[in-house]
Amino acid sequence: MTPAARLTVRGIEAYRRHLSPRKHGACAHRLAHGGDSCSGAVEGYVRRRGVVRSVVPTVVRFAACAQAFRLLQAGDVRGVCCCGGIPIPFRF
Repeated sequence: MTPAARLTVRGIEAYRRHLSPRKHGACAHRLAHGGDSCSGAVEGYVRRRGVVRSVVPTVVRFAACAQAFRLLQAGDVRGVCCCGGIPIPFRF
């Protein structure tokens, strides 16, 4: 890992340790679709791709998380069913 990637990963770890527990919520993307939280996903991008090549996937992930947040706020989502690898929220 490059020095920039190591510094970024340390920042993500600090966020998880100090800020995330105080925000009284969970990652909307993880709640709606399962899998990693956004911090976990971004850490994976940085570890695999480096900082610069992680920017676009990170922006895409945060946009998907914002969309998941709106989805969760709009209705009573009870869970997720995967159809061929595509997560589909359900409300029954």
